[in-house]
Amino acid sequence: MATGPGGVLDLLRVASVALDVDGRIALWSPEAEQLFGYRAAEALGRRADKLLVHPKDRRAAVELFARVRAGDTWAGVFPVRRPDGSTLEVEFRTMGLRDAHGEGYALGLAADEGTVRRLETDLAVSGFLIRQSPVGLAVFDTELRWLLANPALQQMNAITEAQVRGHRLGEVLPGLDVEAIEGAMRQVLESGEPLLDQQSIGRTPADPDHDHAWSESYYRLEDPSGRILGIAVSIMDISRRHRETSEIAEARERLAMIADASVRIGTTLDLRQTAQELADVTVPRLADLAAVDVLDSVVHREATPRVWTDGSARFRALAVAAGYPTDAVHAADPVGEIARYEPNRLITQCVREARPLLVPHVTEKDVRRIARDDDAARVLLREGVHSYIAAPLIARGSVLGTLSLHRTINPRPFDEEDLTLACELAIRAALCIDNARLYARERDAALTLQRSLLSQQPRDLDGLEIASRYLPAVSAAGGDWFDVLPLPDGKVGLVVGDVMGKGIHAAAIMGQLRTATRAFSRLGLPPAQVLCHLDEITPSLGESIATCLYAVCDPRTGRCEMSTAGHLPPVLVHPGGDAELIDIPTGAPLGVGGVPFASVERDLAEGALLALFTDGLVEKRHQSLDVGLHTLVQLLRRHQGPLERICDQVLAALHGAPDDDVALLLARLRRPRLPEKSVVTVESG
Repeated sequence: MATGPGGVLDLLRVASVALDVDGRIALWSPEAEQLFGYRAAEALGRRADKLLVHPKDRRAAVELFARVRAGDTWAGVFPVRRPDGSTLEVEFRTMGLRDAHGEGYALGLAADEGTVRRLETDLAVSGFLIRQSPVGLAVFDTELRWLLANPALQQMNAITEAQVRGHRLGEVLPGLDVEAIEGAMRQVLESGEPLLDQQSIGRTPADPDHDHAWSESYYRLEDPSGRILGIAVSIMDISRRHRETSEIAEARERLAMIADASVRIGTTLDLRQTAQELADVTVPRLADLAAVDVLDSVVHREATPRVWTDGSARFRALAVAAGYPTDAVHAADPVGEIARYEPNRLITQCVREARPLLVPHVTEKDVRRIARDDDAARVLLREGVHSYIAAPLIARGSVLGTLSLHRTINPRPFDEEDLTLACELAIRAALCIDNARLYARERDAALTLQRSLLSQQPRDLDGLEIASRYLPAVSAAGGDWFDVLPLPDGKVGLVVGDVMGKGIHAAAIMGQLRTATRAFSRLGLPPAQVLCHLDEITPSLGESIATCLYAVCDPRTGRCEMSTAGHLPPVLVHPGGDAELIDIPTGAPLGVGGVPFASVERDLAEGALLALFTDGLVEKRHQSLDVGLHTLVQLLRRHQGPLERICDQVLAALHGAPDDDVALLLARLRRPRLPEKSVVTVESG
């Protein structure tokens, strides 16, 4: 198949001249016109030595012509005279020719000597660079068939130039990303725009077991006339740089995960939520599947987590997370359920020995030591688990459980760096889990103490209908309390208070203040004096202050005297349904000292409702206290009927999971029943 001409001759502008037996110019090419400066009409038929040679060089020219006519060939540089008298050094290739009649001719092929030298130099330099360059160089034709591979590239691929010449890339190096590389070459062939530093990853016969990375630049090759010759590709092996970059990126990712974990893990003191936060942090960035299991003794808040004496362990699954939809989640222990693992299981070994376990390449035998049973093992095998880590959850010297990580989709096996990261995350989470465990124990203790010290559900007293509610805070039980105190002369004391702080300490102070309030109330003192006595003893109870509202109601007269020590005022709901906050001088909290307390008196009509409460009922984050108080007043204004129902309606409207303790005490006035008069019958004699 015919192809287009090459471009080298165009670069040289080779001129053709033929001389007859007499040395006259018989043929004269257009290139000869350009090179020598004479038009064909000026040159044809004239003796070449007369036209083209300086007189001092004619003898040498005649001798060379004779040698060529005799059948010899000659090549060399000879000076030629141009029309303007200047001399041009011309490189000749000469040879003898015969026509059909046996006539002899001398053919000369000529080119500018300077142009020839430059081309020779360029070719020599190009060849040297191609052979000596440490950069791999390849040349492909327009059909993307291999034309050239320099020694550096041959060594890089462990394939000789003879093995690749004439073949397509994928035929000799199938381990490369052939589709992407040939796509880049086609793009450059079509556009003519180079593509620089295009990176690809693959394997060659030089190192068939490991991936390498290359930087490739593509250039379109053209001859001087613009004819497209093919594609030149320069290739540099950047595997080391790629590995270092990947290692830096992985290190940054690990640091980012640790930073992310410090923010996302331990946002609450809830055991299960903390475990779920740990699992969510690890997928999909570190693992495809993560499970958090703790020893059942941790959930039961035993003082010391334990493994059974026979070496087995009872775990309770707290969290499972997957980076993509997969049936592998069904192989993990169901969240909330208990699973017993035998001593030979990896999760048991992890907590028993308090050390992490890494199985970079999981076998079928390993899976049966990872899974809880044969069914779970079959699921893991079907989903392609190939690498596993078990990191112990260790806090304050105790092993609480394990973080189990699996890889199924991610083809890279876990390594020591992954193990270190998993252990770091496990340690951070374990401390949060242990804090949640210890907090739960303390909260249970504080709540038990608080409930034991609180007034039992108050019974209705003659003249007062009573209802109450107490809700401990989700985060921690505090020191809120209420009380209903029968007093001499048929009066009733209503108390609600709030000790600042949380936990057992606040509950203990609350119990002492409640006892003291009961004692002082039996003395028949007015509310302001009772608060004054409580204020005096509060500093001796511990470093705390408290707010308190004390009201004394006389159901017979409807008279009610109230005093407050820094506590929120009560709500009065009139029989007609109108409601208001009672205006009471606030006073200072108990424990401040030196501030007198004032009282107010109100007359309560029959059916009037008095609502005493702690700030946990009306105070919310990001909301003004006035908004909560207004809402409470509106709720009490709308809701009528039995007090128990009103309590439930108010709590349902204002709180689902309070941030603070909530105490609510409702008292509705009803006239006391008068004693029945006795009738004496006297019988006559």
